Formats: sequence, C-alpha cells, structure tokens
Amino acid sequence: MMKDISSRLEDLEVKKLIAYSVFPDPEHLDQAVEAYRKPDGLKLYGYEEEGVLVGIIGFDKVADELWIKHIAVTPENRGKDYGRGMIVELMVQQEPARVIAETDEESVDFFRSIGFEIYSLGETSPGIERFRCVYEAEEQEN
Repeated sequence: MMKDISSRLEDLEVKKLIAYSVFPDPEHLDQAVEAYRKPDGLKLYGYEEEGVLVGIIGFDKVADELWIKHIAVTPENRGKDYGRGMIVELMVQQEPARVIAETDEESVDFFRSIGFEIYSLGETSPGIERFRCVYEAEEQEN
C-alpha cells in the first residue's frame, strides 16, 4: 500500500531510501529531505508491504504534469516491479497528463521499460550524462 510518509523524514529507513536516489553526498541527502519538509514542497510517498517500507517515490505536481524527483526501492526488493507499481499507482491517484523524470544512465532503462520516451540532456557535469524521461498519459474516455 502506498501512502504519504512526509511525516517520517527522520526515520532511518526513509532517509536510507532517499539516499539511494540522490548523488552519494550527505549534502544532497539533506537538501532532498528539506524539500519534503516545506509546507508547499515536494510530496513523499512510501510503499509498504506487510508493514515493511520497500520503496519511496517523491514528486511535485505542477498543473497537469507530475515530476518524479526521487524513486528508490530497497536493494533486496529491486527487480520485483515495486518501482513500476509506485509510478502506476501515483498516476492513478494524481491523473497527470504527463509524467517527467530526470535521471542518469544507470536508471534510464528502468524508465524506458515502463514506456517513457528518453531524451538526452547531454553532460550536465563532466563525464555525467543526464536524461529526461517523459510519459504521455493516455486521455481518459468520458
């Protein structure tokens, strides 16, 4: 089950999952956590199975676009479709026209496998290529 876990930002398991999705630097982790603390800031949802937190997805919704800022699954649960499931459930809840994520080369195939279109943003830092992943949600029939 997926639910808002913004109130659990101090929990070690939550911070560990956020850390998996940011550049491995304590400063980047602190910046990410602070973005979820702001009253009108990013939203952080967690996916629990049998009372155990197995993944997180952080996002911002701007008009009809849903921007995925962070997504991570515990190492022992990767490859079991939890990441895909969190994105699908979030799309059902939020009903965006478009879902957008920016990622590195390591994660781009995950987004491609779900049906995202992939666009290179070039090297944003020397030797590090970033990608914009865009999913156009199908229009709902009335």
